[in-house]
Amino acid sequence: MPLSPSATRDLLASLGHQPKRFLGQNFLVDGNIVRKSLALAEVAPGDTVVEVGPGLGTLTAALLEAGADVWAVERDRVLHEHVLATLVPQFSGHCHLLEGDAVEHPLAGFVPAAGQTFKVVANLPYAISTPWMDGVLSGPLPARMVLMLQQEAALRYTAQPGTKLFGAISIFLQAAYDLAPGHKVAAACFFPRPDIESYLLHLVRKPAPFVFPAGTKALIRACFQQRRKQIGALLRGRLPDDGAAWLELLRAAGLSAQTRPEAIPVALWTRLNAVSAPAT
Repeated sequence: MPLSPSATRDLLASLGHQPKRFLGQNFLVDGNIVRKSLALAEVAPGDTVVEVGPGLGTLTAALLEAGADVWAVERDRVLHEHVLATLVPQFSGHCHLLEGDAVEHPLAGFVPAAGQTFKVVANLPYAISTPWMDGVLSGPLPARMVLMLQQEAALRYTAQPGTKLFGAISIFLQAAYDLAPGHKVAAACFFPRPDIESYLLHLVRKPAPFVFPAGTKALIRACFQQRRKQIGALLRGRLPDDGAAWLELLRAAGLSAQTRPEAIPVALWTRLNAVSAPAT
């Protein structure tokens, strides 16, 4: 179970460690949220689970005690050494710990074999949540993800077309995952207490997930960097046919070359590469 706020403070003091705001170090101190995370992820003995930023090892320990093989990546050297000295020997052969940046190692060094399923359960720092998610969505894809996020990030990931929050990461995620019921998390569940509310986002891989090629992802990002422009103008010179074939699909769906990127549904974005491959 998580340490209380006072016990967390004492452990950090014994390690000579001050929580680093730029790394999003807000440590979970609510046992209900730990249990909820494991329940949403449907963690079972023998599962392989990737964790980002194990910190003091609260969630890591719960995953290991549930019988999972855990692959975790921790950037902070002091916290890495703490988990290395405690959980790694206690759960020998089941706790795989990497010191490094989660953006560079989105699966914590885990390389799934062909057809091997795995899950992600993580408390994601806000600063890396989108670049980390972008890396994960390049594949191979986890079967399920349960992610503690700042509520703003969760809203961006699940935003619908026609809204201001809908963007490139919304498209990449929603093309591959369905949104399952999650859970709001109060600031009081963490130490130190963050200034914002958090959300436990629950994602389940679609039966036929779509992974965007790198060139198409770059094109979509470029379109959303000028989201107030019309899509026809944005594609001009960026596609061999200036996007003519794809624009025909938009017209068939009741849209046009004058439509802005944020108004185009995810299903149409997944057709972009098939009919109008980006210029190289």
